[in-house]
Amino acid sequence: MAYMAKRLLLVEDDRFLRRACEVSLRQRGFSVTSAVDGEEGLRLARSEPWDLILLDMLLPKLSGLEVLKTLRRNEATRGLRVLVLSNSSREQDVQEVTQLGVEGYLVKSNLSLQELGDRVTRILDAAG
Repeated sequence: MAYMAKRLLLVEDDRFLRRACEVSLRQRGFSVTSAVDGEEGLRLARSEPWDLILLDMLLPKLSGLEVLKTLRRNEATRGLRVLVLSNSSREQDVQEVTQLGVEGYLVKSNLSLQELGDRVTRILDAAG
């Protein structure tokens, strides 16, 4: 039986961080597709099944929060697993997205690529 790489959608506008995450996650065997703004991220999220979406909150065109709210309102995308990546550590921001049902909330300034990969692996292993 052929191994199918877990499919990740990375929605991140910071070019350096996006590339670093792509390389690191691909080295772990994940298939990574990237979007550079909220509109593209939402379009891609709706276009095919994903094992996990890594979603930045501060994005051009459409905020990560709006992307998440839109996904949760739609029956077809409501159950998508989302891991939030944000620059904000404000408790209010964390609570707002947590109430929308996310797999976790990671503050980018406190995050290493090793930790990101470990967290993604744990989420996907728990999901089966």
